[in-house]
Amino acid sequence: MITRRTALKNIALTTGALALSGATLSAQAPAAAPTPEGVFKLPPLGYDYDALEPHIDAETMKIHHDKHHAAYVSKLNEAVASAPGLEKKSIEEILAKLPEAPQAVRTALQNHGGGHANHSLFWQSLKKGENQKPAGELVKAMEKAFTSVPKFTEDFSAAAMAVFGSGWAWLVYRDGKLAIEKLPNQDSPLMTGGVPLLGLDVWEHAYYLKYQNRRAEYVKAFQNVINWDVVSARYAKALKPA
Repeated sequence: MITRRTALKNIALTTGALALSGATLSAQAPAAAPTPEGVFKLPPLGYDYDALEPHIDAETMKIHHDKHHAAYVSKLNEAVASAPGLEKKSIEEILAKLPEAPQAVRTALQNHGGGHANHSLFWQSLKKGENQKPAGELVKAMEKAFTSVPKFTEDFSAAAMAVFGSGWAWLVYRDGKLAIEKLPNQDSPLMTGGVPLLGLDVWEHAYYLKYQNRRAEYVKAFQNVINWDVVSARYAKALKPA
């Protein structure tokens, strides 16, 4: 019997093989991915598909960005096109005021709008480099909230492992302090008034080609590619009065 995970792996491998025919991943420009039509666009990855090797493999990055994220953008644009007025709002505004959106498209905005926002933040949060770690005011806030940076890493990893099925683990600025949260599917902290600073995608498509069912290894590897400069900048921005 073919299991769900086996089917997922076979589909992803087939998709990757078709996309890669005639060229290697490292030779392709991530920015060349097709952009769905509509007000919202698929943002460029910003680095080569293999930039995070060996922690996150090139094939996963290509499929994750060019296929999964692109699909969220396409479906989001379909929802926005059927609800006049939404095209004038940013995705952050839409998610922050989701209950005010037309009921007919609210679920689509939650799922596909959340997927677009979450992944856009995710790509920017990744960078390979030696000895990357938080600094400055963010460290002080982490020490206050979690006692230490290592304790944050432990608690954040535990939250990622505790997500049942598909979802995300988040470092969030909420009510004047840092918090770790886990959310299902493509829900965003923006939907409940939080400011997302760092998110870890634990949907199987984010890691299954390389790690299969070994989510713990993926979660550990993620710690090696966090762009703490970007996370610190988000925190500094969150502290400024609106």
